[in-house]
Parts: sequence; structure tokens; C-alpha cells
Amino acid sequence: MTAPMSRRDVLRAGAAGVFSIVVAGSVEAIASPAASAMTRRVAGYGPLVPDPAGILSLPEGFSYKIVAETGVTKLESGEPTPSDPDGTAIFEGDGQLVLVNNHEVGGSEPYRVPTVDGLTFDPGAGGGTTNIVVDAEGNRVNEYVSLAGTHNNCAGGRTPWDTWITCEETEQRAGGAFQHDHGWCFEVDAFDREANLNPVPLKFLGRFSHEAISLDPADNRIYLTEDAGNPNGLYYRWTPPAGFTGGKGALRKLALSEGGDTAGTLEAMVCYLGTKRIADLSEATQPGTRYDVKWVGVPDRLATEVSIRKQFGAGEVTSSHKLEGAYFGDGGHYFVASYARASDGSANEHDGQVWFYDPATETVTLKTIFKVNPNPGEDENFDGPDNIVVDPNGGLILAEDGEGIQHLVGITKEGDSYPMARNEVSVDKEFTGPTFTEDGRMLFANIQSPGHVFAITGPFHAPGTPSNAGGPRA
Repeated sequence: MTAPMSRRDVLRAGAAGVFSIVVAGSVEAIASPAASAMTRRVAGYGPLVPDPAGILSLPEGFSYKIVAETGVTKLESGEPTPSDPDGTAIFEGDGQLVLVNNHEVGGSEPYRVPTVDGLTFDPGAGGGTTNIVVDAEGNRVNEYVSLAGTHNNCAGGRTPWDTWITCEETEQRAGGAFQHDHGWCFEVDAFDREANLNPVPLKFLGRFSHEAISLDPADNRIYLTEDAGNPNGLYYRWTPPAGFTGGKGALRKLALSEGGDTAGTLEAMVCYLGTKRIADLSEATQPGTRYDVKWVGVPDRLATEVSIRKQFGAGEVTSSHKLEGAYFGDGGHYFVASYARASDGSANEHDGQVWFYDPATETVTLKTIFKVNPNPGEDENFDGPDNIVVDPNGGLILAEDGEGIQHLVGITKEGDSYPMARNEVSVDKEFTGPTFTEDGRMLFANIQSPGHVFAITGPFHAPGTPSNAGGPRA
């Protein structure tokens, strides 16, 4: 999820003026002018209070607990908590709260996900997932391996039947230590350990550098982001085959069925403004920009010889640099482009976009755009949104993976941004995996390195701009 080269390296000569964020009038509908950086200070929960422990700064009245810590807390088997916690979801059921926690282990990290008999796809790979059981107050109860032997597990997405689809952000081929090709999605059950035995790659979702997914409960379609370059990645839609009924074990059964590797239809998004085909999402620079969407079938979803995104001609489908988080909410699908630069082939430069795909109207709308940030070391200058979650209290929470100081960033329904948390333990390392309890009273989130999982509590409420707040609204 972290960019291989600093975006600042290609930025500074072209940066002009002070940093600003332009956001949509609402995360539900475009209704008001864009907000400026000045309006951020009156949104959300107020200024962040520096943490005396030097770990996580939060607004006044909020507190955190460390649920898991890489190399420090222990799995039930006695091994240390693995490295690089990433995409995460909280599940509630049977009187339990269970976090399914990705580990984006690519090979050089000190703590791999331990290989466990019956839970390991490829013993040569060190990534996977752990399930963390917590009590109603966010206190750690237990942690255990739920999937091992996968590679670079980045983000993913939840299903309505208490499972998590974890995504491999890689196109690694078999060879050397790796016994299998990688670049797949796997389903992990939050509560049923037996259901996780003998992991099965969901090959019908394609082999590419997966980032995240969102599943539409209305029709069980799955939407997927690709974090890749040369050329830039694509946004995909998987439609299940006729007669498919979603539910516990259904995706696994489909994957194991005759022809399961190519079950259903995998398509790539192509956007239009009138009759003009949009080559890259960076062409949009104003919140409220709306494109019509069509879908083009993927020729070879298993990428037998050629990466999927390279199977299309230039401009045939719509690409984007650094497609990252995805989340279903408000009747559609949010997804994030982390940043764009001319050097990666983007039409315009930005430090983050949040898009919303509406399946009812077959349109995609730019909800939020972060302008290029020339001062990432200045607090409350936000850039590089990555993982995303819909806040049950209202608005969105984004995990920042930019340059300089890192935050959890809130976006209110009114369109203002605000800081929800600041990383103090490893200032320039990314936040990952924000996820809320259903009632919105507890937020879980991670700092990927050195590796912390937090439970955050406090006076959560609709984090809109107070009606009595001073200052201009742009």
C-alpha cells in the first residue's frame, strides 16, 4: 500500500500556493460549494490532544487501547502477533466481537503469519490473516491464525454473512520459495474456524494486484480495486452466475465447482462524459464530476500470460493510479485513488480522490479530491487517502498513507475534513484498517509499522460542522 517512490520527488517543482483540500458538498449528494482548508478546524471533534505516551493523539474525551502489537502480543499458539496489520473488519455475533486482521507480509518483515496445518495455502508465503477476539469494551481476549501462506494481504472487504474477503496485492508467480501463483482473493470466516480449513483461492475474481473489494448485498456483485502501475490499475465488477445465492460457504463452493475458476463475469469499468471516453480518473478535478459507466469483459481473468490491465488497448477502459480502499454504503460503492502524478501517466495531479459508484444509475461521482500537498510535515495537511470506512455516525473515515504526518481523516456529510487521530509512534507510517462497531461507538484502526491495532472510544456523534461555529464556509 505504500508507494515505492516518494510522491514528493515529482511534486515540489510544480507545487504552488498553500495546501488545500476540495471536498464534495455531501458524501450523499453534491449540494453545496467546495470546502476550503480553513473550514476543517470547525468540523469533527476539535483539535487533537498530544498523547503523553507518544503513540496515538485523539480529540479531547477520546481514548484508545492497544488490542494487538506486532512482536509483543501473542497468538493463542504462543507465536508473536505478525507484522504489518492492514485491512480489517469487525464482526459482531454470538456475543463476540471479532476483528479479521490482514497482515501485508511480503517477505522481509520480522514476523510472518505462522504456517498452521490446514490453514496454509502456500508455505513459501508469509502473509495471511489473524482473528482477534475482543470484549464489549475493546479489551483483547484472544488472537489466532485464520489464514496463512498468502502473500502481501493488503485490504479486502466484508460480506453480509460474517466473512472477510482478503486480497493479495501482488502478481507473484510460482517459483523459488513460492509453490503457487499469487494475486488472488480468499474468504475468511470471522467465527467458524472449521470453515477456514483448506483455503481456496477465489480465482473467478481474477489474478491481479488486488487492493480492496466491496460486495453489494442486493445482487452479490463484487467490485474490486487494483493498485498497480505501468499501466495504471483498473476498477472491476464481478457478476455471479445465474442461480447463485450468496451465503456462508457459497463463494467457496462456487470456486470448487466445475468451471469455478472462471465462474460469473469479470468486467473492467469504462467511463464516459457524454460520448467522450475517459482514459483516466485523474481527468476529474472538481467534486461533483459525474461519469456514465459501462463495463467491458476481461479477456483472461487468470492472467495466464499477460496482466489483466495490459490486455486492454490504451484508453479502451478507464484506469487510475493507486486505486486503494473500497467500501459499500449509502446504497453504492465508495472507492479511493490515493494520488496521481504526471510521471505515472495521469492527466492531472492530486493527492487523493474519493469516488462513489451508484449501481442504480450506472454512474460514478467524484465526492472528494485532495489537492497536491506541498507541506506534508505540517499537521492537518492531509494527503494519500487509502483504506476507507463509512462512519455509522455520519460521513467517512479515511486512513492516510501519504507523506509526512499521518492521520485518520474524517469527512463529514457536509463535506468538511477533520483529523480523527494522529500517528505519534512512527510519524511517517501509514494508518490502515479503520472499522466501526455497528452502533458507531467504537472505532478500530491500525498503524502498520511497527504494528499496532487500536480500539478507540469516546463521544462519537454526527461529526458535522457545529451550527454555532465561527469562521467562513467556502
